[in-house]
Amino acid sequence: MRRLPLLLTTIALCGGLAAFGALDRTGPGATRPAADTAGPPDSRSAHDSSLSHAITADQQRLRQLPTDAALWARLGAEYVEQARLTADPAYYPKADEALHRSLALAPQANADALTGLGALANARHLFDRAREFAEQAVTASPAHWPAYAVLADARTQLGDDTGATEAVQQLLDRRPGTASFTRAAYDLEQHGRTDDARAALRQALDGAYDPAGKAFCHYQIAELDRNSGRADDALTGYRQALRTDPDHTPALAGQARAEAALGRTDDALRDYAAAVARVPLSQYLLELGELQESLGHPEQAQEQYRLLAAEQRLAAANGVVDDLTLGQFQADHGDPAEAVRLLRAEWDRRQNVLVADALAWALHRTGADAEALDLARRAQAHGWHNALFLYHLGTIELALGRTDDARTHLSEALTTDPAFNPLQAPLARTALAGLR
Repeated sequence: MRRLPLLLTTIALCGGLAAFGALDRTGPGATRPAADTAGPPDSRSAHDSSLSHAITADQQRLRQLPTDAALWARLGAEYVEQARLTADPAYYPKADEALHRSLALAPQANADALTGLGALANARHLFDRAREFAEQAVTASPAHWPAYAVLADARTQLGDDTGATEAVQQLLDRRPGTASFTRAAYDLEQHGRTDDARAALRQALDGAYDPAGKAFCHYQIAELDRNSGRADDALTGYRQALRTDPDHTPALAGQARAEAALGRTDDALRDYAAAVARVPLSQYLLELGELQESLGHPEQAQEQYRLLAAEQRLAAANGVVDDLTLGQFQADHGDPAEAVRLLRAEWDRRQNVLVADALAWALHRTGADAEALDLARRAQAHGWHNALFLYHLGTIELALGRTDDARTHLSEALTTDPAFNPLQAPLARTALAGLR
């Protein structure tokens, strides 16, 4: 894998970003992927409003030009983006219809429709299909840079490490901007190169010219700080993102995450509630529920978990396959045996480090520690400094009587981030204390 050339290219292109114009406000699949400056909980994003106007305008144009393939493709892509901004999967069937309409009208070399279908498949966690659509788009138009972003996301989620890096490099070569820099930084972070990832994002920030792009870069840098246990720095970064763009909901949720790590639980509860009111992502609901549970508020925690289950049902009804989230939830808050079933199915579809860690933990929760150990080690194969992964590995090793290894990895988890999870970080400290 050519990791060093990727970084060098990233830094070089970031440094010259101003010459290339607007940044693209897209990042890897989901929020990595959250208030005194955030506005009221029911405020709607200005970006959401602008996109809604664009959707309405394109719908009106299509009534007059129903055979315009390019316009159908654009509308489909707008529906996918609206689903991302609002966490409303009901836009996915609309996107599917619009994009297939475009492809039917222009079946040859329709890179826009193929890329849109790839983005839609990524959003639905149908990563094999996303890769296929993206590869078709690249074949139809090798210079079509958005296809490489879709391809990079799909390959990352499928665990195709070399292929993902190659797609990011192709994206960097064609379109230096937030889309490429963020993906490059995520790739570097997954391989334990946090400082390099931060350098790439800071270069991207230097070249960002609009509030949305700047806020996105501030948020991503804050995420690196938060995941490295630097909660004070992370809080500063999230607040900077919100000052730059008060409608940036991921920064609001991130602010809550940092506040919880710093023991400012009242502030964290307030900001999580505001983030959930804006965009009810399963990630935010789970984090809020676990914080409530850690504070001895089981009824409030269960309410968040019920909402999470409802969001998952809504997503499934609109074509989303998300056994990873459901499996992670079941392993810690439901039926571990069901978690194993879900996560084995997910592992059959994609073998990346996130699924390896989740399945390892679910197996541990059912007592299958020997099988779990191999998967937990696979989750560490790239060198990602992920405190939760390290905690899971150390706990599995402890269950198998590998006390020296357990001591090492539990210590590394707490060194990486002493407050990595409000429920599990205290368990890591207790386990480590028992080994000293």
